[in-house]
Amino acid sequence: MPKKSSKKNEAKSTIPAAASIERALIKTNYGEMTVEFWPEVAPKTVENLKKLAREKFYDGTCFHRIVAGFMIQGGDPLTKDEKNADSFGTGGPGYQIDAEFNERHHEKGVLSMARSSDPDSAGSQFFICLNDAGFLDRQYTAFGKLVAGEDVLTSIGKVPTTYSPMGNEKSQPISRVAVETITLVGAK
Repeated sequence: MPKKSSKKNEAKSTIPAAASIERALIKTNYGEMTVEFWPEVAPKTVENLKKLAREKFYDGTCFHRIVAGFMIQGGDPLTKDEKNADSFGTGGPGYQIDAEFNERHHEKGVLSMARSSDPDSAGSQFFICLNDAGFLDRQYTAFGKLVAGEDVLTSIGKVPTTYSPMGNEKSQPISRVAVETITLVGAK
């Protein structure tokens, strides 16, 4: 005879599986975005961002690079001080992590690691795709996707930009797009 389940067990079973997935809440001066991690395809990259978020490494940084229709980029600790504007995009945590290229498609809302020409040069900088960017597939480490705050992503993607001191790309936001905090929510 099957065992009767208690109300306590019944309540537990109604919790959606997604509720136990750890996510990052990115609070900006434009609003909040939530990204869900993909540890099954990029475990070390996910752990790196989680470690840095726990250390409050990202708090007070900004999205320093916006390429309309392509992506927004943040995670540079040098962006905490506007005096460093000429060096935005060159900062990191003091170490680099190995690439974890995978089969996840770079599409709108995908979270991926920024890097130099060396595939194993990522550290703390990341980007979020504004549109399909399949040409990045298997060349950059995709490790999560936006699950809330698409309107915020779209708004940030429309911030007017000017030419960056680092090059000839018109990608430096005219007004600061602050990353107030990145906190972890959900499972531990």
